Amino acid sequence: MKNYIHTIAVFLLAAAVLGGCKKYEQFPVDKVTGNYVFDPLDSAGVNAQSFLYGVYSIVKNGHNRVDGDYLDAASDDAVSSNTGNGVPVTLIATDAVTSLNFPGSENLWEGTNLSQDPSSSGVPQSLWSGIRNANIFINNIGVVPVKGGLANGTTTAQVWRSEARFLRAYFYFELVRRYGGVPLLGDKVYDIGDNVALPRSSFADCISYIVSECDAVKDSLITAPVADADNYRATKGAAMALKAKALLLAASPLFNGGNIDNGNNLTGYTDFDANRWALAAQAAKDVMDLHTYSLDPSFTDVFLTQNNSERIFIRPWSNTSNIETTNGPVGFQAGGNGNTSPTQELVNAFPMQNGLPITDPASGYLASDPYSVLSDAKRDPRFTATVFYNGAKWLNSTVQTYEGAPGKPNSSLQQTVTGYYMRKFMGNFESASTYSNHSSDWIIMRYAEILLAYAEARNEVEPAPQADVYEQLYAIRARAGIDPGAGGNYGLAPNMTKAQMRAVIQNEWRIEFAFEEHRYFDIRRWKIAETVMNQPRTGVSIVKSGNAFTYNPITVLKTVFKENQYLYPIPYNEVAKNPNMKQNPGQ
Repeated sequence: MKNYIHTIAVFLLAAAVLGGCKKYEQFPVDKVTGNYVFDPLDSAGVNAQSFLYGVYSIVKNGHNRVDGDYLDAASDDAVSSNTGNGVPVTLIATDAVTSLNFPGSENLWEGTNLSQDPSSSGVPQSLWSGIRNANIFINNIGVVPVKGGLANGTTTAQVWRSEARFLRAYFYFELVRRYGGVPLLGDKVYDIGDNVALPRSSFADCISYIVSECDAVKDSLITAPVADADNYRATKGAAMALKAKALLLAASPLFNGGNIDNGNNLTGYTDFDANRWALAAQAAKDVMDLHTYSLDPSFTDVFLTQNNSERIFIRPWSNTSNIETTNGPVGFQAGGNGNTSPTQELVNAFPMQNGLPITDPASGYLASDPYSVLSDAKRDPRFTATVFYNGAKWLNSTVQTYEGAPGKPNSSLQQTVTGYYMRKFMGNFESASTYSNHSSDWIIMRYAEILLAYAEARNEVEPAPQADVYEQLYAIRARAGIDPGAGGNYGLAPNMTKAQMRAVIQNEWRIEFAFEEHRYFDIRRWKIAETVMNQPRTGVSIVKSGNAFTYNPITVLKTVFKENQYLYPIPYNEVAKNPNMKQNPGQ
């Protein structure tokens, strides 16, 4: 009972800091008991709802989440500008982590500061504590006579219970894509004295559980936020999107035919089944057929405008300019610490505005003007919205990253190591003199993801790409600002093979979702990390002579990836204390 009360106390405190955007009255410590939270006389359900807020607070905020860096700085899209020793994303990217020293900010099994802004201190919470507290809520909310409900007859208590089940499924998903199969606890709440030496469930059972939970709760969730203050809540669309996300993961090569340990049902399926792609496609199509979501007309507004039509599930945060001051280019009076350095590999992935890759002679790309600052032929508008380059407009001036420039002074000041800074998620401060606060919510699922998931899965189902695959790419590229061209194909070649379309889709994932914690996991689920991460990360050294610039390629980091890195090591302490806990291969 003591452990149970302690858990409640922690979560009521966490509720007070949920997203930094909601303020809840802190409960007196002497009143924090199970009967107080789940009160049979509380018809408003105030205390129970606050406990549920605490479960929501464990959903991570991805902005500079990994000790000040974005997780994608451990992929081929970026590196940390922090060149010191022990930088977590650099350790991950260079195979310098083990079950003993895996960075706490990305160790979601044991957890650290998952309920807080990465720049602040707070109560450490793991995803397992989220699952446990979701179970506490699920088991106890039934005694609270909270009034109200949905038009379909679902009571408010049932809605809240379904939200807790959704969150539990989401926490499991985050664990499974990192570790493979994990113990499935059901609704049981384990306390001190219980036997917790549980074995891992199979990967297949974990995916089935996540999918079944999403199916079970979708019709007892709200269909849309009932007010701006509810924009974080799980909806029917969020449950369906999580199902689609889980099935896409399950269909992907790492787990479907490419198991790193043949015959090991913890690390993936032990066979290949093409029907898994069909299931993923149908789940994405089901979300599309809701007609609840649509692509926001503006790519940048997706991240800056709350409650826009593209957002499916978010981790809310307060209005702030922290993204700019943490990641913005150095050399401006308004500030900027330049934490994130995009790689040349990411820069090269963006096509021209006509949709053609920069390697295509017909694209109009000029090596002498790589960012299309001077030429009429422009780059994909998402490039300018994602990356700061030499000559980019910012704060009523331009970003300068040539050697010795304010943006690359070559001093002891932390600065870009690649010649680029991250631009994504920031406000529209091109013509401003200083930063101002703006929405900084972290988007976990958005509609563009559903369209690309559908396109990817459908491409794998059919012998050759069908029209519906092209249509999703047309929609995403049209919104991005790619020119349709004379044939209306947005730079895409007609009659591509499955392999050619697969490469196009994978690149579209990369440029559409840069820094959104997609690329890091995509190169794993596609099982291409051994190829892309065993090549050096590169950038550019720009030398200015008069008004001319010379662009010299440079190597900034030698990354390393071995097959055992596809799945995280189970923390050493978990394996040491639990004889039934099998470690992942090669760890």
